[in-house]
Amino acid sequence: MAERSFVQEVKKLTLGNGDTFHGEGILAVTKALLQSGVSYVGGYQGAPVSHLMDVMNDAHDILDTLGVHFEACGSEASAAAMLSASINYPLRGAVTWKSTVGTNVASDALSNLASAGVTGGVLLVLGEDYGEGASIMQERTHAFAMKSQMWLLDPRPNLPSMTQMIEHGFELSEASNTPVMYMLRIRACHVTGQFEAKDNKPSRYSNRHRLPDTQRDINKIILPPVIFTQEKEKTEQRWPAAINYIKTQKLNEFFLGDCNDIGIIVQGGLYNITIRALQLLGLADAFGNSDVSLYVLNVTYPLIADEVTSFCANKRDVIVLEEGQPAFIEQNLDSILRKADIQTRLHGKNMLPMAGEYTGQVVLEGLSQFIQAARPAQIDVEAALLGLNTRRQLLAETPYDALQALIPNRPAGLCTGCPERPLFSAIKQLQEQLGQFHISTDIGCNSFATLPPFNMGNTIMGYGLSLASSAAVRTSLPHRAISIMGDGAFWHNGLSSGVASAVFNQHDGVLIIVNNGYTAATGGQFIPSWVKPSDIIASTVDVKSIDRPDNQPIAEAVRGMGVTWIRTISSYNISLMRNTLHEALTTASPGLKVIIAEGECALNKQRRVKPILKHQINNGIRTVKHRFVVDSETCTGDHACIRLSGCPSLTIKPNPDPLRTDPVAYVDNSCIGCGVCGSNAHSAVLCPSFSRAEIIYNPNILDRLLGTIRRTVIQFLQKRIVRQQKKYAL
Repeated sequence: MAERSFVQEVKKLTLGNGDTFHGEGILAVTKALLQSGVSYVGGYQGAPVSHLMDVMNDAHDILDTLGVHFEACGSEASAAAMLSASINYPLRGAVTWKSTVGTNVASDALSNLASAGVTGGVLLVLGEDYGEGASIMQERTHAFAMKSQMWLLDPRPNLPSMTQMIEHGFELSEASNTPVMYMLRIRACHVTGQFEAKDNKPSRYSNRHRLPDTQRDINKIILPPVIFTQEKEKTEQRWPAAINYIKTQKLNEFFLGDCNDIGIIVQGGLYNITIRALQLLGLADAFGNSDVSLYVLNVTYPLIADEVTSFCANKRDVIVLEEGQPAFIEQNLDSILRKADIQTRLHGKNMLPMAGEYTGQVVLEGLSQFIQAARPAQIDVEAALLGLNTRRQLLAETPYDALQALIPNRPAGLCTGCPERPLFSAIKQLQEQLGQFHISTDIGCNSFATLPPFNMGNTIMGYGLSLASSAAVRTSLPHRAISIMGDGAFWHNGLSSGVASAVFNQHDGVLIIVNNGYTAATGGQFIPSWVKPSDIIASTVDVKSIDRPDNQPIAEAVRGMGVTWIRTISSYNISLMRNTLHEALTTASPGLKVIIAEGECALNKQRRVKPILKHQINNGIRTVKHRFVVDSETCTGDHACIRLSGCPSLTIKPNPDPLRTDPVAYVDNSCIGCGVCGSNAHSAVLCPSFSRAEIIYNPNILDRLLGTIRRTVIQFLQKRIVRQQKKYAL
């Protein structure tokens, strides 16, 4: 199970020599891994590389043919630990996860791996989640590469460059016995294009052709005194080997223009944006032909001093486009130039923002400032800036204030029917009785409750770390602290870092585990506690792709850690949830209290149920769908129901009563009939305006008879009301 299926697209992974691959970046990277003779692949899903895991899962038949071992790991740390297979053996391995948070989780294993060095090529495909489309705190991978002496690739975002750099990444790793990081930016993941495919290459050793014998090298063990030798080896052997490979294979690219006195040094991932900015200035065309010389760093660490000095030697001014801060590349370039006594003026953060994504407009402004300051002889500066000034005028005329007044803010929120929504509604109701709580939230869907309409949650510290983050503050609060995490976070880190530690330290708090059946926030992948729904088994729809026997109950895992106060309830039962929370917060029972709120992820449920319902309806099978409606005449118009749930399907419409001005609540057609709005109305004692309606497809004789009787009765009552209104009107 995943956010989307790649069953059809993975057929492109079988293309061979002479074939042309057309597709998306993620699929192209997967194809490049297979062309490189990879032995094993692992990882942990997360934006923007979740689909790489999904593609691998859907391509299991192709992987089996090549002898490639694929594993969806329990965390980034377990994925990084897989790479130890390449320390002693000539096995090529690749792992993937969301950076930088995933790299932080995997840091212990990665540091040891980088110290020991590798025999087989190792590639870390890192989803660089930086910029306006990011979902995490803003940091870059560069610092980690420098710290642990791992080489960092940032290829130009086109499919030929991206796939070639995958193959070079393995070869660079083997040439220098060093793990290699491969940055896959958000836009690169989804860029489309084509490249000339090669035959897939079975690994030299795999589960189809096993190693002849086990091997052991004492110099690869991470213990003194070997670790001191390993540090020297990094700088005296591995570094020069890497520099030599990068230079001889020309991994970095030079694009020379007619203008000789200025130049641009750019990260590979920013190449497309740079060319577009130059095109708007009239200094490049759409095919990448630039009047200004470019030095493209497809390898951003380490930098090649000879290449830098050669590019800058005859230029008065050079600007470096380095996204984010600190300015590691700019500082390194400056050091190289000054040591070589090259007096080229180096520009960068003085003309571009210190932090934030380098969008097209940002790069355009920075390059314009650079050209205006440098005033190269071969460029008509005024003509170049004319297009920029026209663009600025258009932007200035855009009515931003009017747009902001008309378009409401759209904070990230929970999906329609989400089982976490009633949980937060229950907490909100309980706060009316007991006051505000300190709530430690977690990475995942539950973090959206920190935003309107719930506005609850004090901290987000890491995946599965919500319980651990309340360890110190709990002793200073008037109430027990509440910690909330999803089932994906629980299995990722919460069981060991949270529950085990809390029991050991006699943590007297409340932990709510939302058991929705999947790692929903990363695309709906399976987890150890996933339970196969019975209606899938009974369905005539082919569900082999999601037929997994896994069932490791969360309650048993928690009980095994020593927790005795455990309650497992449906999250949709708001009254029961509120009362259970009240008990957990007020009971005299010491120790950790765990509430497991169960309810299948609504988004994934719809993904699996809709094909079943469509199949039944198209084949004439009686099918019932539920949805909720609001009686406009009963609705009071105070909108408490909306404030308590914030469901996207619950909105407003004009009041039909001419004597009342407040709009009434309204349930639109996106309703999936989860019942949260009605349950809220009952639990919080709101107006009784909600009703559940049944939509029947392919009705039987009894359905039609009941429908006729109901319409007859309703029409009779409506006519009587009309007669009474006319009577009183007279």
